[in-house]
Amino acid sequence: MKHFAILRLLMACFLLYIALSHIELSSVSATLFWATWLGFCWLVAGANFATVLTLTRPPVMEQEEVGEHKTFLY
Repeated sequence: MKHFAILRLLMACFLLYIALSHIELSSVSATLFWATWLGFCWLVAGANFATVLTLTRPPVMEQEEVGEHKTFLY
């Protein structure tokens, strides 16, 4: 289900767009905060690109089942 990865990627890009207008590097703690925030955004975008390009398997919840469903009769 690549559409979930694409939606997460679009959300990360939107949040990055909003954040770029508010970045102020006035102190060391502000610089550390924004560097951490941008690094986390980079990780999220990279993971979702890997899912879209099928470099990794999608999360278990998003994997499509192939085969028959087993039903148990009691």
